[in-house]
Parts: sequence; structure tokens; C-alpha cells
Amino acid sequence: MKKSLLPWLGHLPFLAPVLMLSLFGVAMIYSAGVLNIPSPVTQGLWLRQSIVLGGSIVILFAVSRVPVRWFDWTAMPVYIVAVGVLAATLVIGTGAGTAEGVRSFLAIPGFRFQPAEAAKLATVLVVARLLARRDSPPQYLRDLLVPGLLVGLPLVLVLGQPDIGTAMAFVGIFFAVIYWAGTPWPLIVFAASPGVALILSFNTIAWSIGFILVLVGLYLYRYRLYLVESLSVVVANLAAGALAQPLWNSLHDYQRNRLLVFLDPELDPRGDGWHLIQSKVAVGSGGILGKGFTEGTQKRLDFLPEQHTDFIFSVVGEELGFVGTSLTLLLFGYLFFKMIQMAEESQNLFAGLFVFGIMGVWLTHVVVNIGMTVGVVPITGIPLPFISYGGSFLLTSWLAAAIVVAMASDKS
Repeated sequence: MKKSLLPWLGHLPFLAPVLMLSLFGVAMIYSAGVLNIPSPVTQGLWLRQSIVLGGSIVILFAVSRVPVRWFDWTAMPVYIVAVGVLAATLVIGTGAGTAEGVRSFLAIPGFRFQPAEAAKLATVLVVARLLARRDSPPQYLRDLLVPGLLVGLPLVLVLGQPDIGTAMAFVGIFFAVIYWAGTPWPLIVFAASPGVALILSFNTIAWSIGFILVLVGLYLYRYRLYLVESLSVVVANLAAGALAQPLWNSLHDYQRNRLLVFLDPELDPRGDGWHLIQSKVAVGSGGILGKGFTEGTQKRLDFLPEQHTDFIFSVVGEELGFVGTSLTLLLFGYLFFKMIQMAEESQNLFAGLFVFGIMGVWLTHVVVNIGMTVGVVPITGIPLPFISYGGSFLLTSWLAAAIVVAMASDKS
């Protein structure tokens, strides 16, 4: 009886790392605001994050008791509303913080939020519902068409803001959910091949090798695909190669510079390369144990850019060193491990798909955010779950955690 009233009690192994990461985030946001010359921009941010965290915990208590069938019934209406609001953001949206130059926020008197965060949650719900209603796992590329369209619509709207970092999270949703739905690996590879081809197309030799591998794969898998599907994969890969240059030309100057300095930060060491150079210096200077909480010199001198949001992991590296960053990664790893267990143990396919889809969102954020701070992923502007400052992201992340608990508590 107690478990039915308070389902979150049975999932403390999942909620514990969520809470620990959130509290750790508040502490690091506080540290990020400790500068030799105080800045009004970062003062008090840790307190705002704490207030949002308190509200998020209240939401957890309420939402975790909602029956799973309610999420099933409301998945499509919620998705439609979320996409509609996302579309409106392109017209009346504003920038904020690290996203000052994009239309990614909607402002209401006294409140500002990022619709893309809610759209990610709605997309996981609707795609999970769609795939859960199938009689069998996807066996053909055509089976992935509707899920791809459902993910692609908000993805395109987010790209229109433009916000490449957030758009990558939708890619993570698509591949996480179709994988958990039982899609064969070759189909997943074929579905991903146009995106890979787009990346490789900036090098003719790399793109050619990738295209040949796709052709070989289609030949070996020819008995499992319709001719139209095989031709579609070939055309999509060719189109990706042809669109590379026009797409490059359509990017804003700062977006092109971010990609260029990713390859060589010294191209613009005092401009767009500054972020990456200072981030790597901060992480590397932390050593084994770090310089101590609030004592990071790169941070205190305000050399480290956006240290309370996109580059907060750099603050962790500088002040807590290898030990601190390793423990952070282990905590994320344990969180993802528990989510995989919860998805496996779920007796409801819709619930399992949702749990794994949310894990795909968070995993994408972790890989891209940490990767960009150490120079292995281009800087795109994407927060670190539960740790980076951001009310919309923290609130929706806890809302997702609450739904995960509700899903995992369902025994139907």
C-alpha cells in the first residue's frame, strides 16, 4: 500500500543519483559565481537553481503517482501542443544567456522558458506510444518512417531557431527508442548513414569510403529490404553529399567558426577559439585533486566562458580535478545503468520505451557537453543534465524523472 501511495520510495536507487547530481549542480553554480571581480550576471544563480530544484521535487511527488495509461492517452495531444508552441517560438521567441543570438525562449511577464525542453519530453512520449502499439519490432526501413517524421518535425523547428545542440538531443531520442523497440542493427545503421554521410562529405575521400561501405551493406542485406528502400538509402547518402556545401553556406558565421576552431582552435585564439582553449586549460590544470572548491583560477579570473552553463564541467575539472570529474561520470554511468534496468524490468513496452528514450536524451547531453569542454566534440551550446544552470532544463529533467518513476511503478 505504501509503495502505491509513494512509488518513488521503491526507486531510490534511480532518484538518488538524480538528486545528488542536482545538489552538486547547485554547488558548482555557486562556485562558478565566485570571481575575483564579482559579476552581477552570475550572482545569485545558485539560489534560483535551488528554488527550481525545490519545485521540481514537489512535481516529482505529484507526477510519479499518475497512472501510465494517462500518459498513453495524452501523448499525441501533448505532442501537438508542444510542436505548436515550438513553432510559435520561431516567430515570437527571444534569446537568453548562451542562446542570446537564437529564438529559443518564450518570455511571459516574470517567467522565461525554453519550449524545446518540453518538446523533447513530448516527442519521447509520442514515439514510444507509436512503437509500443506495433504487433512486432520494426523490420523494414518503411517502419521507421512515421517515427522519423514525429522526431524530425520538432528537430527541424529547433534547427530553425537555430539551436544545433538541442537538435542533437532529438537525434538521440530517435535512435534510442527504435533500438529499444527491437529494430535490427543493420536498419539502424542504414537510417543513420545519411547523417554520417553529411558529416563525412566535407572530406571527399572519407565520404567515398563511407558510401562504398553503405553499398556493400545494402548488398549483403538485400534480401531483407525492398528495392525502393535500398534506393532511398542510396539517394539519401548522395543528397547528403550534395547538400553539404549549401548547408555550410546557410550557417551563421559564429556556427561556421565554431566548427573551424574545433579542428584548430589557434585559427582564432582570441575569438571563437577562446572558449575551447580556456576550457581545455581549466580542465587540464586541475590535475588529480583539483585546485579546491571555488579556487579555480581560470574561473575566478573570468577567463572561462559560460562557466555556469555550457562549460560548468570545466569548473568541475579545474576545482575538483580528475577525481571530481571521474566521480561525476561514474554517477551519470550509474544513473544510466539503473535506467536500463528499469526499462528491462518494465512489463509495459510503452513504459520501457519511454525510460530508454529519456536515457537517450540525457546521454546525448552528457556526451556532447563533456565532449565539447575537452575538445572532442564541436561547441554547440548544450547543458549538462542536472548540473548546468537553467530552470527550464532542470524542471523538465525532473519531470522526465517523475514520469520514469511512474512508468517503472506500473505493473500492468
